[in-house]
Formats: sequence, C-alpha cells, structure tokens
Amino acid sequence: MSLITIVVTLIVVGVLLWLVNTYIPMDGKIKKVLNIVVMVVVVLWLLNVFGILGHLHDVRVTTQAPSLDVTTGCVISQG
Repeated sequence: MSLITIVVTLIVVGVLLWLVNTYIPMDGKIKKVLNIVVMVVVVLWLLNVFGILGHLHDVRVTTQAPSLDVTTGCVISQG
C-alpha cells in the first residue's frame, strides 16, 4: 500500500468523523465513544499496514498452566 493511499484514507476518515461530529446531533458521550472507537480502529489499521501488528501472530499463548517440580520447586515447561 502506497503512502499516498494511506494519507488519503486518513484524510477521508478524518473528514467523515468531522462531518458526523458536526452535523449529526447526538449526545456528547456518544460522540466521545464514537471518536475513541474510530481512533482505535485507525491505529490498529495503521499498525497492520506498517507490519507491526502482523508480528503478533508469532506470539504463542497457551492456556495450560506450568506445573511445579515438587523436589526442586522449579517450574517445568510443558512444551
């Protein structure tokens, strides 16, 4: 994705958010939540575009808790 496409996308999202905030009447709390959601989505999208978010797929999370070795009290990795 080219830098021009990223900048144009950010400008379009910013203008759309400004239009919604300016011309659609809604409670201030709802506007704040909408702005936060849009910002989180944009940041996640940018992290994905620049390849930072893609490295999170390499992180491995297991739900199995490690067991303790009774004789030494050390944690034993269960591969």
